[in-house]
Amino acid sequence: MNNRDTEAAWAYHNGTKHSLWSIHNDAHYLDFDNQPLPFKIYPDLEPIPLPGEFPPTETPALSAVASTGLHLDGDCLPDLGTLASIFYHSAGVTKRIAYSGGQMLFRAAACTGALYHIELYLVCGDLPDLDAGIYHFDAHDFALRKLREGDYRGNLVRATGNEPATASAPAVLVCTGTFWRNAWKYRARTYRHCFWDNGTILANLLAIASAHRIPARVVGGFEDGQVNELLSLDTQREVALSLVPLGHNPDPPAPAAQEAFPLTLNTVRLSQTEVDYPEIRIMHEASSLATEVETVAWHDGTTPVTAMPDPSGQMFALRPYDDDKMPPDTTERVIKRRGSTRQFLHKAISFEQLSTVLCQATRGVPADFLNPGGVTMNDLYLVVHSVDGLAPGSYVFHRDKNALEQLDEGNLRRAAGYLGLQQALPADASVDVFFLADLKPILERYGNRGYRAAELEAGIIGGKLYLAAYAQRLGASGLTFFDDDVTAFFSPHAAGKSVMFLVALGVPLRRRTVRP
Repeated sequence: MNNRDTEAAWAYHNGTKHSLWSIHNDAHYLDFDNQPLPFKIYPDLEPIPLPGEFPPTETPALSAVASTGLHLDGDCLPDLGTLASIFYHSAGVTKRIAYSGGQMLFRAAACTGALYHIELYLVCGDLPDLDAGIYHFDAHDFALRKLREGDYRGNLVRATGNEPATASAPAVLVCTGTFWRNAWKYRARTYRHCFWDNGTILANLLAIASAHRIPARVVGGFEDGQVNELLSLDTQREVALSLVPLGHNPDPPAPAAQEAFPLTLNTVRLSQTEVDYPEIRIMHEASSLATEVETVAWHDGTTPVTAMPDPSGQMFALRPYDDDKMPPDTTERVIKRRGSTRQFLHKAISFEQLSTVLCQATRGVPADFLNPGGVTMNDLYLVVHSVDGLAPGSYVFHRDKNALEQLDEGNLRRAAGYLGLQQALPADASVDVFFLADLKPILERYGNRGYRAAELEAGIIGGKLYLAAYAQRLGASGLTFFDDDVTAFFSPHAAGKSVMFLVALGVPLRRRTVRP
């Protein structure tokens, strides 16, 4: 099955939908004796410790979140300290909380079920304090481990069809997903979570890179086989999801691609047994690019955008804070403070706070599948419960008008709780933000791989919502949902659209934590 046979994307999407019937007739249980490790560990490779102190930035988090990418002239090479900051603030362990059975380790970015199935690798030429090579980032001991020696950036340039940011980057991060670490709990729906959780990491990564004045861009179009072979991945279990070129150094160019011989490296076993979910592998293979022609076609042309219907309901222009009133906390401080809210108070947030979250998080994502810059695949639909200056009800966000259109008015807490898989969080939040995409033109343009892009963009913007909320000392939590019920709820306006993601925002109940 090839990328252009889009029945695969529809089959996967429809086959992994949640419904009231599917949830209440589900016999799946969590086997905690078989829970997988949350880290990939190469036990035989020597660690290269990363610096524990990072070069500070003074960039306010809300400014970094709003960045749509830096375009700098001249060389821009990240040194080891800056790379350490990027790794730490994207996927590092930021909290260690004691409980009766030991410790819980929390990462910089949100992840479904706190199962942390996204891995980061570095492919670089010679950098200040780091030799050319391919490295794996080990979050458990905050170190790099060298997988290959030498400059293999040319392999990524070839794999991306000479994508400009990749061709001029002195370093490229590769994000991968390990299926079983998430499928242990979420089974076949894990393939959606690969891109949600990669997206929240990328939101942090783009923000901290911007704070350090390092150009960064998300690349989703590449020949999967070449990248997987370069990292020597067992593609039945782990696959490349996205690339992120870092920095700028066009002269000299990356060297020519070289043969990447298979590696025989031991890794620690994740759990006693692993359960295979063929739907994941089928969807990944069906959305893979196998030739240079496919990769070049991915980068050519523009992103299809479904026009928003002309407003028919009352419009509310957003009122974000002026620059001099923006909360000043730095990007690093906000990322370290961030968590996933476990309980919201029934308290109102201000319309200015909501407006600031939406404005800063939706400026645009620097990505090769969003062309021209600033376009988006996802539309934002809101259920407002408690926002001072905004009546409770349902809304749709008009990015071009920087305004919310009211679709319905009334107390919708009970409905929101139902839509969010009958959970308390979306009912208790101040606002629920649903991401909906018109998949038909996206799949026509990009093939099955467009499904990856739509989910990934939702995850990135969702991660930006997290950071914009925490910058204002609010809370946020990513959630799952009853797919078709959400579309029906926002119809007729949302008719024909598919739900990609859900983020709840509000005032968190703050609990005292005990740290070892």
